[in-house]
Amino acid sequence: MAELAVIRIRGSVEVRGDIQETLRMLGLTRVNHCVIVDDAPSYKGMLQKAKDYITWGEVRQDAIETLLRKRGRLAGGSRLSDEHVKLKTPFASIAELAKAVSTGEFKLAALPDLKKVYRLHPPRKGFRATRRPFKDFGDLGYRGEKINELILRMS
Repeated sequence: MAELAVIRIRGSVEVRGDIQETLRMLGLTRVNHCVIVDDAPSYKGMLQKAKDYITWGEVRQDAIETLLRKRGRLAGGSRLSDEHVKLKTPFASIAELAKAVSTGEFKLAALPDLKKVYRLHPPRKGFRATRRPFKDFGDLGYRGEKINELILRMS
């Protein structure tokens, strides 16, 4: 089962209550926050409901590793390190952990003390259009493999 990266693009002004609740359940309370979720039907329904405020797609191993190295935080605010991964998981480094997550054999939720939200920088060279769908030359909704390029621009 593939993992999906979900990034919040738009803010919370004039958002319907049910959509705001869906975004909160996903953990996306602020703009430029990212979470990694399963490709399960329950998450797909949530993503479809909030499609006018987020973008998502299938995340690759290199993007997961970049997220964990640059933006991964533990409880207390300290950075995720290879030493922490080595102590708390059967993997020797963040790179091995990212490979296991991308293949679906390990879930990031099983890593103790890791915060599930990654706070990203606004993308270099900016967004295209934050009120239009991706297929219509915008930034919202499903974008498939192109989510990896956005993650690398925002890391």
